[in-house]
Amino acid sequence: MKTKRFIIVILFLIPLLTCKIFPQTTMPEALLKENLKEQMKYLEDKTRIYENYRAIREDMFQKIKSNALDSLASARNQISSLKNINAARTETIDSLSRNLENTKTELEEITKTKNSIDLLGLKVSKSVYNSIMWTIIAGLLVVIAIGYVALKRSLAVTKHTKNELKELKEEYEAYRKSSREAREKMARDHFNEIRRLKGG
Repeated sequence: MKTKRFIIVILFLIPLLTCKIFPQTTMPEALLKENLKEQMKYLEDKTRIYENYRAIREDMFQKIKSNALDSLASARNQISSLKNINAARTETIDSLSRNLENTKTELEEITKTKNSIDLLGLKVSKSVYNSIMWTIIAGLLVVIAIGYVALKRSLAVTKHTKNELKELKEEYEAYRKSSREAREKMARDHFNEIRRLKGG
């Protein structure tokens, strides 16, 4: 019974002694250069699990936390930038739509009043004038179509980025919760063991 207690005490003292004898190593390169997904994979591969809890060095935890917050800030900036681009494109499309409506109105009024029209000081037949105006309208429609496609693409990117941000937040919260629970359980187990050893 005493040898079993002695072994348990030794097992708890070894990590404390090794921490004081061997100072913590430098930050792994994977946590400095890789993306967040690769950093999580690195931690998963390189850390140990004890009683269903993962033991992670504090400096590694702080680095991955900092990296996750940086990624969130970057995603927020990207979303803000995309929102600004969407607003500008929407304004452009609205402006082009107003221009198109104005052009159509002018075209209708002019075709009603004359068979021949003065265009830049030249008399132009109605059919030629109509051809010119419809070419302008077609050009505007092409510009509107391009703006619409660009807007849809921007909205899809924004939606995708929001989904990624949401997933990243959920992953981070789950990771933070499990990490906190692991530390709390280890502290409780250590405290209970010390109480048990003092009591015995």
